[in-house]
Amino acid sequence: MEKTFQGYRRESGRVGVRNHVIILPVDDLSNAASVAVAHNIKGAMALPHPYGRLQFGADLELHFRTLIGTGSNPNVAAVVVIGIEDQWTQKIVEGIAATGKPVVGFGIEQHGDHDTIMRASKAAREYVQWASELTREECPIDSLWVSTKCGESDTTSGCGANPTVGNAFDKLYPLGTTLVFGETTELTGGEHLVAERCASPAVREKFMHYFNRYQEVIDRHKTSDLSDSQPTKGNILGGLTTIEEKALGNIQKIGRKCKIDGVLDKAEAPTGPGLWFMDSSSAAAEMVTLCAASGYTVHFFPTGQGNVIGNPILPVIKLCANPRTVRTMSEHIDVDVSGLLRREMSPDEAGDALIDMMFRTANGRLTAAEALGHREFVLTRLYESA
Repeated sequence: MEKTFQGYRRESGRVGVRNHVIILPVDDLSNAASVAVAHNIKGAMALPHPYGRLQFGADLELHFRTLIGTGSNPNVAAVVVIGIEDQWTQKIVEGIAATGKPVVGFGIEQHGDHDTIMRASKAAREYVQWASELTREECPIDSLWVSTKCGESDTTSGCGANPTVGNAFDKLYPLGTTLVFGETTELTGGEHLVAERCASPAVREKFMHYFNRYQEVIDRHKTSDLSDSQPTKGNILGGLTTIEEKALGNIQKIGRKCKIDGVLDKAEAPTGPGLWFMDSSSAAAEMVTLCAASGYTVHFFPTGQGNVIGNPILPVIKLCANPRTVRTMSEHIDVDVSGLLRREMSPDEAGDALIDMMFRTANGRLTAAEALGHREFVLTRLYESA
């Protein structure tokens, strides 16, 4: 295996594999101005979303943590923040600025869209030109952060694509990389297997706390189960009959040798290398957005029936073991591991193929999702607005 890649070393010391300049709206009212700035300045990218007004408590804390984490991600070179109000705008600016990254904020109130767009466009243009001169440098593999989440799973996921991620994680883990998995509800019925892999009683206790907290959602909303949601209709069409069966396939992504070294809340950044669990939704766009906000720079996404998810700043590497999906949705698949089911490829060969694509992606190759323009950026909400 290669031991280095070509990355962008940021002011914080972290290493990114992309060099984005983003226009980050604080709230839904700022989306139009943010999109207008990105339209004006080629090379800038807006991240519109529908939230940010009248959120409170833990939900508001998560909102800030997600936006600050997104702007702080090492795949981002610089950030222009736009908000309706100055106070919340500056809070996000200050959170991102703590990393040393170039960032500036603009409030719309008392200025209006025209003036805000003009001033923000000038700043974005300067950032884009500055970022265009940044160069990649050789970086050690232990500076790479890799996340994973699966989607539109079927029987080939648990038998092929998910174990391929597990094989790659087993090879990356001893090299000092920082890894993460999540999808809390999709561990249901297999949570004891994850608990057994925790590196210490304290880690196990924290994992079970988050798992049980998510399960309480069912009781709190007085539903009998997760019918019509877990498994999804696509999962059922793919041959998965229960959430327990889905969970056993999902858990294959953490490999056979890795220990779970720590547990994260949503959009929380890890504090060291190893394998981490993050409490998170099983919805694809939400989970990948949380991984980006936590600071991860490359994402492994195994799919069976064919999920087309992407992310604006986190390159999503799609792998699939379903021959039909590889044939009918080939434009979405970066790594074809369908040879596993035909016994034309060994698990080690599949894992090596994924790691090879990881290095190619880290060195600059666009993933299928990036080339197709998939920029799903979906924030997680905990409860309704005030």
